[in-house]
Amino acid sequence: IFSFLDIVTLCRCAQISKAWNILALDGSNWQRIDLFNFQTDVEGRVVENISKRCGGFLRKLSLRGCIGVGDSSLKTFAQNCRNIEHLNLNGCTKITDSTCYSLSRFCSKLKHLDLTSCVSITNSSLKGISEGCRHLEYLNLSWCDQITKDGVEALVRGCRGLRALLLRGCTQLEDEALKHIQNYCHELVSLNLQSCSRVTDDGVVQLCRGCPRLQALCLSGCGSLTDASLTALALNCPRLQILEAARCSHLTDAGFTLLARNCHDLEKMDLEECILITDRTLTQLSIHCPKLQALSLSHCELITDDGILHLSNSPCGHERLRVLELDNCLLITDVALEHLEHCRGLERLELYDCQQVTRAGIKRMRAQLPHVRVHAYFAPVTPPTAAGGGGPRLCRCCVIL
Repeated sequence: IFSFLDIVTLCRCAQISKAWNILALDGSNWQRIDLFNFQTDVEGRVVENISKRCGGFLRKLSLRGCIGVGDSSLKTFAQNCRNIEHLNLNGCTKITDSTCYSLSRFCSKLKHLDLTSCVSITNSSLKGISEGCRHLEYLNLSWCDQITKDGVEALVRGCRGLRALLLRGCTQLEDEALKHIQNYCHELVSLNLQSCSRVTDDGVVQLCRGCPRLQALCLSGCGSLTDASLTALALNCPRLQILEAARCSHLTDAGFTLLARNCHDLEKMDLEECILITDRTLTQLSIHCPKLQALSLSHCELITDDGILHLSNSPCGHERLRVLELDNCLLITDVALEHLEHCRGLERLELYDCQQVTRAGIKRMRAQLPHVRVHAYFAPVTPPTAAGGGGPRLCRCCVIL
């Protein structure tokens, strides 16, 4: 019974009696611990005490946001909790390479490690992890901006079973890093390269050739990419389900046409600021991608009501589409909203700064789809004044209808 309780309840139970104290604080009840809700109170000694209490029982620990935890306490933790498999250190900004050395030395069973925003982490950490944590399957290095291609090479040489690698904001990475991933990580399913602006088509092409099982790829902010990258995905990664390509402004209908015709499992696409695409892309997605659930077309100013018509009349529109973002699509009108009435599963629609969409159009659509959340901007109109004023104000208001 005690094993089903959360840590707050366990601590309360421990105060009932001596017998309950023994039961509640038994290490077998503390296999999974999440301290995020107590992050402001968690210091190093707390982690040390937990590690001594739980010992080899602890499998999963989240210290997300616990900025008071440093290398010394995590060394004690690693020594005591050698069966840890899932460790979240997101935002633990005090830790350095020393923590990764400790994990490498004592925690060989580690499978999931999150080091997001641990900005002192360097390539040395990745070398240590590759030597001691060879069962690693998930690694998040987002915003660890000291990481370079040398660190990635050291990592993937030892951790060849990686299935998910998140490298958002690792701005020093370039094509050679992707070549190393291609050579060693053939089981890779998910890769995030958001804001890795040095990555070019050459790197993406090499990556796709070595990672045919890829299902989720984020290239948002890799502004130099062209249709060559989409072609490589289409020809090598047929299992692709998620593609985020926001701010990749050189991508065109030709690339997305080939992608849609080869990757029929696509479920989520972020094409924000892919400013060259037109209704042709929507037509191809409508025909070939029946599983599409979420689509962002914000700032794609060439999209018109006709594109939305094709999308709404497709199998994905009728059955799967849940989220559609059309912010700043200036050619979208109330006619598009009429088309979307066929999307019975639609849950959220973004229409910020769609200047030809009216309140009346939204209300008509919601009469048919009462459960949909619509986010839009409208300029309030002032009443006429004696001086003949009136009309739209300069300020705008956000409404959720």
